Amino acid sequence: MTEQDKNASHKKKMEKQKAKVDAHIAEANIERGVLIVLTGNGKGKSSSAFGMVMRAMGYKHKVGVVQFIKGVQLSGEEMFLRETLPEADFYQMGTGFTWDTQDRTSDIAAAERTWEVAERMLSDDSYQLVVLDELTYMIAYKYLGEDRVLEALSSRPIEQSVIVTGRGGGSKLQEIADTVSEIKDIKHAYKAGIKARQGVDY
Repeated sequence: MTEQDKNASHKKKMEKQKAKVDAHIAEANIERGVLIVLTGNGKGKSSSAFGMVMRAMGYKHKVGVVQFIKGVQLSGEEMFLRETLPEADFYQMGTGFTWDTQDRTSDIAAAERTWEVAERMLSDDSYQLVVLDELTYMIAYKYLGEDRVLEALSSRPIEQSVIVTGRGGGSKLQEIADTVSEIKDIKHAYKAGIKARQGVDY
């Protein structure tokens, strides 16, 4: 096959691909916020969510971030939001990981206080994006009632988008979500004895 033939073949494939993409874009005509669930046992769920926070704030959207589980160890995203983007509403449960506290009663009380903050954001149409980081664990550990969580997510303002991160969370959460992405753990530096890296892992 000559170089000219290769170029012609490539052009034909790209024309076909473009037609398919354009058709899908034309079919998507519903204008409303979306519920995105980022799950799986791989690294990058929260990182992906914070990437969308930056994207939304680039458009001057009002953003709310609520972190469950995390909050004892300072993270780069927390410093960035608090120092660089103070207009973002950022709240942390502040108890750290459940295996650190080892106090179910205290964890449930903290989860309920934190969920009250999340519920206020989910009922406020001035928030265009709300991130509920590690919320799935609160459902899995039964720290929060599943029905209460699903009701707040389902009845949020129509233009508001929400990102939920964390492993698991149950099939009902995924059923009401518009987009569900699973991040798979194929290989992780931590398992090879490499320490968590500042600016990469936290």
